[in-house]
Amino acid sequence: MHKPLGEVAIIGGGPAGLMAAQRLAEGGVAVRVFEAQGTVGRKFLVAGHGGFNLSNAEDLTSFASRYGAEETRFQSLLSHFSPADLRAWAADLGIETFVGTSGRIFPVAAHKPADLLRAWLGRLRGLGVEIHTRHRWLGFAGASGLRLREEASGREFTIEPAATVLALGGASWAKTGSDGAWVPLLQEIGVPVVPFAPANCGAEVAWSDFFKAKVGRAPLKNISLRVHDGPAVRGEIMLTDYGVEGTPVYALTPQVRQALQSNGPATLLLNLKPDLAPAALLAKLQQRRGAASLPDFLRKTLSLAPPVPTLLRELAPTASAGNPEELAALLTAVPLPISGLRPLDEAISTAGGIGFEALNEHLMLRQRPGTFVAGEMLDWEAPTGGYLLQGCFSTGAWAAQGVLRHLQ
Repeated sequence: MHKPLGEVAIIGGGPAGLMAAQRLAEGGVAVRVFEAQGTVGRKFLVAGHGGFNLSNAEDLTSFASRYGAEETRFQSLLSHFSPADLRAWAADLGIETFVGTSGRIFPVAAHKPADLLRAWLGRLRGLGVEIHTRHRWLGFAGASGLRLREEASGREFTIEPAATVLALGGASWAKTGSDGAWVPLLQEIGVPVVPFAPANCGAEVAWSDFFKAKVGRAPLKNISLRVHDGPAVRGEIMLTDYGVEGTPVYALTPQVRQALQSNGPATLLLNLKPDLAPAALLAKLQQRRGAASLPDFLRKTLSLAPPVPTLLRELAPTASAGNPEELAALLTAVPLPISGLRPLDEAISTAGGIGFEALNEHLMLRQRPGTFVAGEMLDWEAPTGGYLLQGCFSTGAWAAQGVLRHLQ
């Protein structure tokens, strides 16, 4: 006869916590989820407003490289719960997915984020998982206890689970409950926490008043960005009153942050014609310009319409007097001087959190055996494009596996 595995408490009802809850319940464990907000999955739902990108169909080797310094670790995590596993999981909930032209994985058009969450919660209820909303975690009690407060009544109480999974998120989008308020509770027991920093966020440029008044918000399509001699990131960016935003900007946030922290120049190099070979670009610029102004010449020769001329005037005011070679070099590397990153609460995600050195290979805290960590509480970052959600799902599944091993 098998010994009962005991009850596990999950603190945090985001994708990492709910995935851990499902895996544990399927493993025969009694699970209770405690969420401080009025509903679970709030950041999950908000993230789906701009296009419900669940994961990416990129091969696992390239996928793992998106996690930067934690590439090797994520090779194991992704092997345990891969994008293919995620698609199979969604299909089992009745949510079919497809791979878009960019490689991103989406639910079919008929399914919204709320549909997946509703089906998921139904599955969890069927597995016997108890979900307690408006219950805030207040810290640890003794060797294995947890202090909680029922927000509606103010009643405080302590539970003694057989194991705990902490999945409280990072520090972006505080309105969803992901506010980093857990940091001092971990530091109290000696767990080192790397300070949070914005990731996947806009970058600030000190535009002139003239530029802000003339351009405002304007897109630049079919461009690429790079930092120094690093790889270029293709896509579309938006010029804003504070600077620039968009997927290529988000992808280069780690390099920009590193440059800013080292007090070095943080410059994004903008290629306005990445599809045109350098020789072909130069040949077009060597065509007879005549009396045409630079804006008219760029529009007719290269289809570079506003706001490009204003951007060049802002960042390289002598461009109109430059020779074709100088102008060609500029158009493939327009320097965007970055003065800072947008605040934490505007960021899509955060860098920082609990360093992996504070955990064993099963994501259990060395300082507190029986307590595991998953999701954005951990110190990892990845670009948008499905990598963030996949990271949360994979760490949740991995932590659940660690809990089962611990209990057995």
